[in-house]
Order: sequence, then structure tokens, then C-alpha cells
Amino acid sequence: MKEAIKVRELVKRYDSIEAVKKISFTVNEGEIFGLIGPNGAGKTTTLRILSTLLTITSGAVEVMGYDVGREPDEVRKIISYLPEDAGAYKNLTGKGYLQFIANFFNPRENKSMVEKGVAIAALGDRINDRIDTYSKGMKRRLLVGRALMTNPKVAILDEPTSGLDVSNAQEIRRIIREITKQGTTVLLSSHNMLEVEFLCDRIALINEGVIVEEGTPEELMKKHSAENIEEVFMRVVE
Repeated sequence: MKEAIKVRELVKRYDSIEAVKKISFTVNEGEIFGLIGPNGAGKTTTLRILSTLLTITSGAVEVMGYDVGREPDEVRKIISYLPEDAGAYKNLTGKGYLQFIANFFNPRENKSMVEKGVAIAALGDRINDRIDTYSKGMKRRLLVGRALMTNPKVAILDEPTSGLDVSNAQEIRRIIREITKQGTTVLLSSHNMLEVEFLCDRIALINEGVIVEEGTPEELMKKHSAENIEEVFMRVVE
């Protein structure tokens, strides 16, 4: 099985603070991989490094064979990143925002890209309303549509269902599963342990900048004699 992401001995330091401490993991092509940890554990820093938004202090990171440090432009062409705190231009309509983003990509694919974003967001006629009239959940669905409409090789999603009710969150999880069938690899973080358990093929638990456990949800639950991933999480990060 080919590896879409390779992280080796990754260190990220801010002055005297070491946010990420020599972590290593791999993500296989077509896999949904969860990077899970409490606030301040280093997961968002890691996602931002993979997204070329932060530089590496030491170590090596590759995405689809491209070195994140030496070939950031090549990495940006094949990934999509959805931050937890992502925003959208509130004076645009939902569809207008998707069209605006699509204009940065291949003009020949602009129309089909927007249509895919509209379908993923699933906002009905509200897609034609201004974003400043949207609820938090509606904005999040629009942003998920924006992140996935580009057919990325690797989708990096920080809390993809943040702000969504149960029904909308289930729909987003269905979409994430579907895009992996089409060849997209997904790396995500989430505070929803049920989401992690039922969505991710494998997970890595990170705490204080160190990966403390890695494996499939089933493997980790069996190892820790736990009934669910939330129990495993609570045991290994305390």
C-alpha cells in the first residue's frame, strides 16, 4: 500500500517551547487517519505544517512524495486544508464564494467544481443567500464543500463537523467516506470520539507534542480493554 503522508522525527519549536517533539507517523493512500489529542497537544500545529503554513524546525514531512519544506508549491497543488476556525467572505452568497475560490484553479473545471461544492454543502436554495445570514452549521457545510470540491489528493480537515448538529455531521461523515472511495486521502482531527471511532481507519493519539498511541480503533480498544475510543483517549492522555 502506497503512503500518501510520511512524517519522520518532526519537531516544531517556538523559541523555548517545543510544540511537537519528534513525532513520526504515516498515512496510506485512500485512508482516513485521525490525529487526536486535547487542546494544546500539537495536532493543529502538525496539520498546519502538512498544509505548508508553518515551517519545520527539524525532521522531514512528505505529502504524495513531495517534501513539504523544499517543495511547498507542489504540495499546495494537491492538498486542501480546512482549519477549525476557517471563515468565508460574509458579503458573498454561498455560491458566489465557491465560484470565487474555484477561480484560483483550472478555469476549465470551474463550473463542475462549483457544482460539486454546492452538492456537498447541500444548502438548497440558501446557497444563493449571503453568507452573513447563515447559521454556524450552514457556514461549516459551505466550507467543507469548498475544501472538497477541488478533488484534492489529500484533504486535511481540522474539526470538520465543528458546529454541526447530529444530522448534518452524519452527512459530512458520509461525504468524507465517499471521497476516499474516489481516491482522496483524509487526515483529520476531531474532539468527537464517536466520530473518530466510526470514521477513521487508523488514529494516532498525541499529547504534549508526543504520539503516545497509534493503531486502528479496534486495536486500541482491545489493548486497553476499553469499550470505546473515548475510554482509550481518557486513559492515555491523563
